[in-house]
Amino acid sequence: MEAEGSCMTITELLERKQRQCTDYVDGVDDCKEKFPSLGPMLASKLGGFCNRKLLLKRMPILQWMPKYEAGFIVEDLVAGLSVGLTVIPQGIAFAVMANLEPQYGLYSAFMGCFVYCLFGSCKDLTIGPTAIMALMVQVYIAGLGADFAVLLTFLTGCIILMFGLLNLGFLVQFISMPVTAGFTSAAAITIASGQVKSLLGLPGRSNEFIDSWENVFKHYDETKLWDALLGTATIVVLLVLRSLRGKWSGVGKYLALSRNAVVVIGGAALAYYFDASGSKPFSLTGTVTPGLPPLSPPPFSTVLNNQTLTFPEMSSKLGSAVIALPLIAILETIAIVKAFSKGKTIDATQELIALGLCNIAGSFVSSMPVTGSFTRTAVNNNSGVRTPLGGLATGILVLLSLGLLTDTFYFIPKSVLAGVMIAAMFFMIEFHAAAEIWRTKKVDIIPFIVTLVACLLLGLEYGMLIGIVLNVCFVLYMTSRPGIDQALLRTSSGIEAMVVKPDQSLIYSSVEYLKHEIVKMVDKSQVCTVIIDGSCMSYVDSTAAKVLLSTVEELALRQRTVLLWNCNRSVRCTLCRLDKQLFYPLFKSGDLAELSRQVSCQDAP
Repeated sequence: MEAEGSCMTITELLERKQRQCTDYVDGVDDCKEKFPSLGPMLASKLGGFCNRKLLLKRMPILQWMPKYEAGFIVEDLVAGLSVGLTVIPQGIAFAVMANLEPQYGLYSAFMGCFVYCLFGSCKDLTIGPTAIMALMVQVYIAGLGADFAVLLTFLTGCIILMFGLLNLGFLVQFISMPVTAGFTSAAAITIASGQVKSLLGLPGRSNEFIDSWENVFKHYDETKLWDALLGTATIVVLLVLRSLRGKWSGVGKYLALSRNAVVVIGGAALAYYFDASGSKPFSLTGTVTPGLPPLSPPPFSTVLNNQTLTFPEMSSKLGSAVIALPLIAILETIAIVKAFSKGKTIDATQELIALGLCNIAGSFVSSMPVTGSFTRTAVNNNSGVRTPLGGLATGILVLLSLGLLTDTFYFIPKSVLAGVMIAAMFFMIEFHAAAEIWRTKKVDIIPFIVTLVACLLLGLEYGMLIGIVLNVCFVLYMTSRPGIDQALLRTSSGIEAMVVKPDQSLIYSSVEYLKHEIVKMVDKSQVCTVIIDGSCMSYVDSTAAKVLLSTVEELALRQRTVLLWNCNRSVRCTLCRLDKQLFYPLFKSGDLAELSRQVSCQDAP
């Protein structure tokens, strides 16, 4: 027997396949199927929980820290500071978007950096508040208060960690690229639409795409000119600075990387100047609670509308958010890690464990739910980060800003924060993905468009669910309609046989279609022998075996003979376990010449 994991040459592999087809001994025991032995499998899994290999795998810092070079410090420090200058204004903007007080965005921006440094496996990824998560918090937590957001962070972390420990990261593979692109584009459009209100200085609250524009058209005559001008100017400056990334050597690069900080500092300085002159033309962020967040467990009870709510009652009010936010956080993080892995194999399980721990630890410092940020990960990568240690510099900078700069945050205009968000969303709408999908496989544009439209009209979580279900329906339809090649084989003795070759394995959803097509072909051609070519069938299930049996019996009633050609051992054994007496004589193997000879013998009088 070949050792597990050993390599074979092509010749050896073909010879083994041939032996499996030809060395088919007539015996009952030969076809027995053994149920997978759970004992050894569990023992191997559980036995590895305490070994050094697993420890190194689950704490990647133990792998890269011993190899750390002194020259990496400067690059990691510069990258960490660049990300910090980006996350501070973004964090405040995300908290405002989530209808939380501004400091909660900063509370969410440092703990993930520290925890991911220990448990993360991707040097570029940065964990913290994001626009999509802020929007989801706004949808689910509107009017409930910050305690619900912090509890949701804890529950999100627990569910993601559970997914990681149970090795369920593979479930993300069932969300296709068209669905992901449609969801991301819809989220970007929804987020940008929600910020138009703040950009124009309009009153009202809006959570969804349609609500946002209804609010804008309802209050457009209340537009504040100075807010609109400053917000528009912010977007223009951000786009101009972004275009400087490859120009002016290092100056243009660092201006582009710190562009969010530049416009926020500029806007705050302008607002302070007008305030000192006795004028207040802009809507300001307002007071940001100074100091570090309290270190305490997440709130498992709270007071809402003068009523004390217990943990089950709080969880009940969170509803589907407990499932929707973890799934979106997982999707966003895995997509970013894939994008920046540069072809390297990623450990989805480790990323889920790290993300879960980031949220759980964050809930102890009043964080709202966090996940990977594409914008800040790109900044981190472009800044030349060498290891996850860059996250320490980011976290420390956020803590310093909480302790020393909160008075300055009062003067940040809301229209500037709205401009920061809108400018970032321009590059999250995946026009290039839509063009790529259309060029590659036009039918895949359907789940993209359906997901996009459903997310905009019904909400992000329902839109994604609709997109996933539609995509699964596409897959089920394709598996239920296998391609079937048909050809006539004329033997040397003049006998004609029809060769039917399905292009995939047969399962319950596809075998009835195959039977229908075979019967229809036989009625048209009037051949006496039907040969089912199983060279592309690696697997048949019990339903398929039963339908193949009925196919053989039905064609026998019409005086037609069925042969099963080049079926592998797994298919043969499955069919023989159902009815060995019927199926065993039907199996044939060899090349066309051998098949032609066997057909002639089969049909000889």
